[in-house]
Amino acid sequence: MCLLYRKAKIAKTRICRLVFGYAYPAYECFKSVEKIKPEIEQLLFWCRYWIIVAMLTVCERVGDAFVSWLHYRRRSWPIYLWYPKTKGTTYVYNSFFRPYVAKHETEIDRNLLELRIKAENIATVYWKRGLSYAQLWFFQILQYVSSQSAALPYSNQVLTNKGK
Repeated sequence: MCLLYRKAKIAKTRICRLVFGYAYPAYECFKSVEKIKPEIEQLLFWCRYWIIVAMLTVCERVGDAFVSWLHYRRRSWPIYLWYPKTKGTTYVYNSFFRPYVAKHETEIDRNLLELRIKAENIATVYWKRGLSYAQLWFFQILQYVSSQSAALPYSNQVLTNKGK
């Protein structure tokens, strides 16, 4: 049972890392690319490239659990995306990613806000729980130290010798 819990926890960690480490930055990059029109076409190209790479990574990780042959296909995607003759980044971004995100932008923003609030609430709960454990641990150490010092015969002798 403990092994099953650990595997589930690892899976949740991986999913969170994919969402917050790849998907959320890609979405923020999308918003920056759309609001700020860079003069340097290469900057725009690479921003789009990394957005697509992030989204493909998310899809690939989810898909790998079901279809193992994606492992071999994923090697050609980056080349297709950055190779100048294919213009893969521009095609994928303009044909799929941009329309989808633009259509669902308000929903994505709302979900991210809800997720951020939930994450803050969870962090607060764990922070309070951690402080409670630290306080308990600290008082247990103090109690142990005081019980050990009271049990020492030398401390009683010192007190009685000082009284003479």
